[in-house]
Formats: sequence, structure tokens, C-alpha cells
Amino acid sequence: LRQNEFATLVTYDGEKPTASHLLMEVVDEGEKLLVNGHMSKANPLWKTFEMNDEVLVIFHGPHTYISPTWYNHVNVPTWNYQAVHVYGSPRIVIGDEYYAMLSRLIARHEGGTNYRMESLPQDFVEKQMNGTVGFQINVTRIEANYKLSQNRDDEDYHNIISRLNERQDEMSHAVADAME
Repeated sequence: LRQNEFATLVTYDGEKPTASHLLMEVVDEGEKLLVNGHMSKANPLWKTFEMNDEVLVIFHGPHTYISPTWYNHVNVPTWNYQAVHVYGSPRIVIGDEYYAMLSRLIARHEGGTNYRMESLPQDFVEKQMNGTVGFQINVTRIEANYKLSQNRDDEDYHNIISRLNERQDEMSHAVADAME
């Protein structure tokens, strides 16, 4: 989850499912797993929280095309992937709690730079925070899914890993690593 924190948040607006792609922060508090995030106040998704006892967050892992030419028999193309579905109850986060959440997020992503919320003009920070909505999801259920050619015989399986490693893209290499 932490390696793929740009996730898809799915809710229901009373008529249809609705989704947004958002940066998420996974926080492990021992007995409790939380997912923190924020979005533009202009995004109507946050307004659906009060009508949803449960929301879905989809974390996508590496994924890539698998050619049928890599098998030792006739077959069809497919896709290998990893994904995690996280379900939980959402709530809006405000005030000092929201400030601390954003500050921690910036510090983690800025790493060795000196860019910090605390060093910015506070009127600027307040303006930016007022244009966004913070939220936290208390995780109640996790479902991990993957398809990594686990249904193939050893010859095909190892050939797929080899062919993925010949490609130049990171996703193919990540899938090969997961298969290994």
C-alpha cells in the first residue's frame, strides 16, 4: 500500500458510484489501520462521505501485458497485476489534526529538502487548507488480489519472468520481481 499510495477512492453519491484518484497515506496504529487523504473542496466526492458507511480505496500495484507467444502451447493474451482493495468508514478531518496530517505528508515526500509547512507563510497555508478537504478512513476490511501467472507450469512461468525482464519498462520488471 505504501509503495503505491496514489489510489482510487470510490463512494456512492446516492445515484451512482463515483471515484477520484488521490494521494493516500497509510497509517498503522497497531490495532487500527487508517488511510488519510485530502482533495480539492471543489471535488464533490467528499460530500458523499456522510451517506456512505463504507467506502472503497483501490491501491494498484504493478501490472503488465503477458503475450501468449511466451507459452509452450497455444493460448490467449492476458494481464498480470497486483491490487489491494481497502474498505472502511470515512470521516472529515479538520483543524490541527488536518494540519498535522498535511505536515507529515509533506515532510515524508520532501525528504531531505527544507520545504516544510511550518516554514511557509501561515496565511498561505490556511488559504490552501481552506480550499481542500482532509479525510481519514478507518479500515475495516482488506482484500488483496493478484494474477501473476500462478496457473502456469514451471516452464511457462520462468519464461514469462525472463521475457518481462527483457522489457525496458518498470512495470514489467516489477511484475517479474513479484513473480520471482
